[in-house]
This record gives sequence, structure tokens and C-alpha cells, in this order.
Amino acid sequence: MNRSTKGFTLLELVIVLAFASLLVVLFFLQKANVDAMNRDDDRKTAINAMYYALEEGFHTQNGYYPESISEKNLTIIDPNLFTDPSGIVLGEEGCAYHYEPANCEDGKCAEYTLRAILEKEEDYIKKNRS
Repeated sequence: MNRSTKGFTLLELVIVLAFASLLVVLFFLQKANVDAMNRDDDRKTAINAMYYALEEGFHTQNGYYPESISEKNLTIIDPNLFTDPSGIVLGEEGCAYHYEPANCEDGKCAEYTLRAILEKEEDYIKKNRS
């Protein structure tokens, strides 16, 4: 008896489908990791911009650091950098960015800490130079 069949057996199709499903799952897991790393890079970029605006702009001109930062007193950077990748603005609850002034008197501070809460790494922290 000559059984000539064209096509694939059910077992072959199941194996190929399982393998393809595994590849799709791995792709989306890796994509999620890459997306999170990109958001972390965006957060670091924003903190660095705020840091240099504070040091090279605000502190150089005024001799102190402000009690709070926003686009109003750090005008030399892109205002969009005050909004984290989740869409929350610096100073609002849940924002990944934090400005923590220290040793303040009459609105003039001697120190500060800038912090970004990252997804894939420890918090990214920048402190004043002086």
C-alpha cells in the first residue's frame, strides 16, 4: 500500500506552533525590558539636565539653590523634562523625579538632592557640587 500524503502531520503542526508561541513570548518579554531601560535612560537625562541647570545656571547667578524647582526658575532647560515618562510632573504625587532641598533659610538653600526612581536599576541620585 502506497500512502503518499501531502502536508504536515498534526504532531508537526503542534510542535511548530509551540515553538512559534515560545518565540513570541520571549520577544515581548525582551521588548518590555528594552522599553523599561529606555524610560530609565530618559529619567537619567532629565535629572542630568536639571542638575546642570541648577549648578551652571541658577547657582552661578544667585549663589544659592531654590527651595523648589520648576520650569519657572530653571528656564534654561526644556520644560518637558519636568514631566516623567509616566506623564507626572515634578512635585506631583507619584512622580519619578524628586527634588530634596536642604539647609534652607528664607527660600535659599545650601544643598539639594535630585533623585529619579528607576525601573531596572537603583535610584539615580545627583547631589549639589558645593
